[in-house]
Amino acid sequence: MKLVFKNIEKDGSGSIALIPEESEDMWHAYNLIAEGDSVTASTVRKVQIESSTGSSSSNRVRTTLTISVETIDFDTQACVLRLKGRNIVENQYVKMGAYHTLDLELNRKFALHKPLWDSVALERVEMACDPAASADVAAVVMQEGLAHVCLITPSMTLVRSKIDVNIPRKRKGFVQQHEKGLNKFYDAVMQGILRHIDFSIVKCVILASPGFVKDQFFDYMIQQAIKTDNKLLLENKSKFLLVKASSGFKHSLKEVLQEPSVLNKISDTKAASEVKLLESFYTMLQLEPAKAFYGKKHIERANEAMAIETLMISDKLFRCQDIQKRKEYVSIVDSSRENGSDVRIFSSMHVSGEQLDQLTGIAAILRFPMPELEDSDGDDSDAESD
Repeated sequence: MKLVFKNIEKDGSGSIALIPEESEDMWHAYNLIAEGDSVTASTVRKVQIESSTGSSSSNRVRTTLTISVETIDFDTQACVLRLKGRNIVENQYVKMGAYHTLDLELNRKFALHKPLWDSVALERVEMACDPAASADVAAVVMQEGLAHVCLITPSMTLVRSKIDVNIPRKRKGFVQQHEKGLNKFYDAVMQGILRHIDFSIVKCVILASPGFVKDQFFDYMIQQAIKTDNKLLLENKSKFLLVKASSGFKHSLKEVLQEPSVLNKISDTKAASEVKLLESFYTMLQLEPAKAFYGKKHIERANEAMAIETLMISDKLFRCQDIQKRKEYVSIVDSSRENGSDVRIFSSMHVSGEQLDQLTGIAAILRFPMPELEDSDGDDSDAESD
C-alpha cells in the first residue's frame, strides 16, 4: 500500500489517502473502513444527458465522489471492496444525498476520512504501508562477489540490498589478494544482513548459493560475531537455513522457495506462530484453567489486574458496526500494551483467526492464576455474544 498523504488533527479526526498496490492491500482497506467514515475515490457513473431537441442519451462518465459509507462488502475471492453510501460532496453528475456504490480498485487512489483514527487503525495503516513490518522471512542469494539481501512478505519479495564486490581471481602467488577480496565481500554481506533484517520480526533467514559460498560465508559470519561479541547474530544463529541455489541473482529465489526444507521452515512464520499460540492457550485451558480466559468481561478484569501476558484478539472485533464497542476493544489493546502484555491481532481470514472467533474473538494467557475469574463465570454469560 502506498501512502499519498496523512492529515490527522489533534482530536484524532482526519484523512489519509492510500493507493492499494497488491490484492492483500484490499484486505487492509476492508479492516480500515468502517460505517460512518467517508471515502473519496474515482468512480464511473451512468449519466442521462438530454439534448436541446428533447432526446436523451446515457453516457458513462468517470468522476470523483465522496460518500458516507453505509455498507461494506468484501469479495474475498476477487479481492474487490464495494462501498455503498450517500454522496456528501457537491458533484455535477450526482445529486447530494444520492446513493452510489464505490468499487475500490488496485493502483487507484482513495482518501479515507474518519471522525477518530484510533491506535488500531493507525497501526493497520503502518503495517500496510511498510511491507517490511510483515516480512517474517528473509533471504540472501549469493555467489562469489554478488549477493542480494531480500525480505519475503506474504505477497511479494523486496530486494533491500545488492552487494557487488570485485574479487581478484585465485592465481599462484596471489592467493592473499583473493582471500582479502572474499573477506571484504563477506563483510559487506554481513553488514547488509545486520542493516536490513529485523531479527525481532524475521523467523527464518535463507542463505542460498551455488557450491560452498553459503557455508564459507556462514562460518565467516559466526567467527566475526564471536570475535566482536555480536549477540544479535549469535542468538539468532538457529534462524539461518543453508540451501543450494543456481546463482546469486534474485530469480534464483523462486527455486529456493520451492525446496521442501525451506517450505517447512517458512511455515513457521506469523500465521503458524498464531496457530501455536492458540494451541498453547487450549493446553493452558486444560491444565491450568485459572491462567487462560476468553470473553470480554473476563479479559477486562484480568487487564485491570495487569495479569495478561499474551492477549489474542481477532481483527473482526474492530469491524463491528457499534462504534462504542470498537472503542472498548481498542482501549483493551492500548491498556494491555501499556501493562507490558504481548498483543497479537489475529486475521479472521486465517484458520487461527476463525478458531479465535469461535472463542468470542478475544482470549488471553495470564502471568499468574486468577481463580476468582472462574468463579464469576455466571456473570460473564453475555460476553459470549460480544
